[in-house]
Amino acid sequence: MELLRDRSAEFEQAGVQKFGVSRDSPWTHIAWTQALDLNFPLLSDWNAEAIHGFEIAHEFRGFKGVARRSAFLVDQTGTIRGTWAYEDAEVPDFDVLLAAAKEI
Repeated sequence: MELLRDRSAEFEQAGVQKFGVSRDSPWTHIAWTQALDLNFPLLSDWNAEAIHGFEIAHEFRGFKGVARRSAFLVDQTGTIRGTWAYEDAEVPDFDVLLAAAKEI
């Protein structure tokens, strides 16, 4: 999250509106936003509708229905233009995401 925060200006110049999504509660997101000084919204998928809709649910350390670390590039019409999935310990390559966003 901090990497996305730190590179926000580059994504904004590319016309990207950023969001973080997790199954954490909205109250947890408030705490994370404040603790990490995030400059983009965190959205709660408390009921797991998004992770099942995007088919990214998996089991992590015995917990079922956890979102696989992923990134989605969605254009202004709502069409998914790119998807990336990462291992749990892997950090997204923001250069790749930024390049894909600039191609739209």
